[in-house]
Amino acid sequence: MGIDAILVLLAILFIIFSLYFEIVGPGFTFVIAIAFLSAFRVITPSEILSGFANEQIMNIIMLLLVGDIFRRTTILDIFFDKFFKYAKTPRRFMLRMMIVVAPLSAFLNNTPLVAILIPYIHNWSKKNKSSVSKLLIPLSFGAIMGGCITLIGTSTNMIVNGLVVDQTIIPGLRPLEIFDFAYVGVPMVIIGTLYMLFIGYRLLPDKTQTMEVTADADRKYLFQLQIKKGSEFIGVERCNVPFLKNEGFILVEVLRNGILFDQIATDFIFEEEDVLTFAGNKESIADLVNADKNLVIPSVGMFSKKKQTEVVEIVVSHKSNLIGKKILEENFRGKYDATVLAVHRNGESLTGQIANVELRAGDALLLMVGSQFQEIAKSTNDFYTISKIKEIRRLGALRTFVLVGGMLLVIILNVVGLAKLFTGLLILLIITQLLNIVSPKDLAKSVDYQLALIIALSLALGTAMIKTGVADTLANGMMYVFKPLGKYGLLVGVYLITSLLAAFITNKAAVAIVFPISLTVALHLGVDTTPFILVVAFAAAANFMTPIGYQTNLMVYGPGGYRFKDFLIVGTPLTIIYMIVTVLILSFLYL
Repeated sequence: MGIDAILVLLAILFIIFSLYFEIVGPGFTFVIAIAFLSAFRVITPSEILSGFANEQIMNIIMLLLVGDIFRRTTILDIFFDKFFKYAKTPRRFMLRMMIVVAPLSAFLNNTPLVAILIPYIHNWSKKNKSSVSKLLIPLSFGAIMGGCITLIGTSTNMIVNGLVVDQTIIPGLRPLEIFDFAYVGVPMVIIGTLYMLFIGYRLLPDKTQTMEVTADADRKYLFQLQIKKGSEFIGVERCNVPFLKNEGFILVEVLRNGILFDQIATDFIFEEEDVLTFAGNKESIADLVNADKNLVIPSVGMFSKKKQTEVVEIVVSHKSNLIGKKILEENFRGKYDATVLAVHRNGESLTGQIANVELRAGDALLLMVGSQFQEIAKSTNDFYTISKIKEIRRLGALRTFVLVGGMLLVIILNVVGLAKLFTGLLILLIITQLLNIVSPKDLAKSVDYQLALIIALSLALGTAMIKTGVADTLANGMMYVFKPLGKYGLLVGVYLITSLLAAFITNKAAVAIVFPISLTVALHLGVDTTPFILVVAFAAAANFMTPIGYQTNLMVYGPGGYRFKDFLIVGTPLTIIYMIVTVLILSFLYL
């Protein structure tokens, strides 16, 4: 082994050590490792920069951008709320999510599915006060396992089939059929889902989303919700309403037919048109707008039908004409193109109807505002705008059709091979700009630059491993170790080395390295080559151990707030299970 290969191994060890123990951030870890290799001329600047021109990087970034556009609208909430209606706990949500994601991933590109679901899962987690980190890894793993069911489920399987057709080791070898993968893929979706529900869930980190730790984040606002007609909460005791378990706010009192209940026992039964008064933080209140179909915000009314609104925070000025007046008396809609959602007063606990609160200087208000508010706010001394909490976009029928239909069309054209995913997404993003679905400024803010950096530099690391012969050395060494164990041991060896290489270089590169070795082993053993071909495909595609091993893992890495070791802890047992099931089934069928 040459000096360059030793340097590459040192760089890999540093990456593993740094990511596992969180010495520096993920992006900077790769920067240091690649800079180290570049300084010793193991890899050239052009080889490093070539990763940034990789089509897959742009595909992932643009998919996340499109997903963020969906997040800014109410489209996803409307569709997925119906599907996940009865998923009141993270485990139930996980089960429903994996049930729908895996079958779809068998026939569709799984990266768009993951990109679309990430923002919805974030919103669901915030609304239900559960940990998003309990759901995003299962989302990725479900998509990966589903992709392994068919030949077209993942590009890795299609690459393996291409190698089968092009290889010259065994002339006339038959191509793989679309459902050759289902014998392992389908059982593993079932086994993998059960693993995530009963074992993986316990191993996943619990990083319940917390509100911003700032001076004003602790302010408790008074706000009100009303139980609407037909609500599921009618006739239900307080202790059985999951909505009230939200940690972002507490129930203060209930107003019913002019009677105020300020001691709300656990067996208190809610009735239609009860007005519930809460104390909560501003982020929770902003998320409640259109969040629960059982409750309405009394003050909003038809204001919620506007195509574009924002939730902003203001403070009443000392020179304000609002001082001493009740909120009910002020025509906020007519004067400011706004409606009051909540009110906060330092040093005093507010009670009763928000509409009857007399405003004082320094009172903080949360407003839902329309398009005219910003211009009006500039010309008034009644209040100061502190911050924008949330933007709410209602696209209308045409824009909704363009966005949803355009995304579906891009996926379909990519699946049938009529258009590149990159081209389709690029055109779709341009259309969203032309139709003013999202502003260029908001789109630029949504780019995950660290994700792009990690992917590009991990490709450079893969190049260094191949260039220096480290990948080949590891592959041949593993085969030598497992050769005395016979055909079953060699299947295990092929799986392990492919999985290991795919975890740190691209799965495509791992397949290219191990495929000819695996095929040659089968030829020398004089056995059916099919299991030795399929085991390479499964080991490369079913990559759960590292965030850089598969694109969907990378996509959830940042949004889930994960650490490198989270994937190792949850993904390693699943990888071992997948290997055992794969080897057993392939051996039973073909050997």
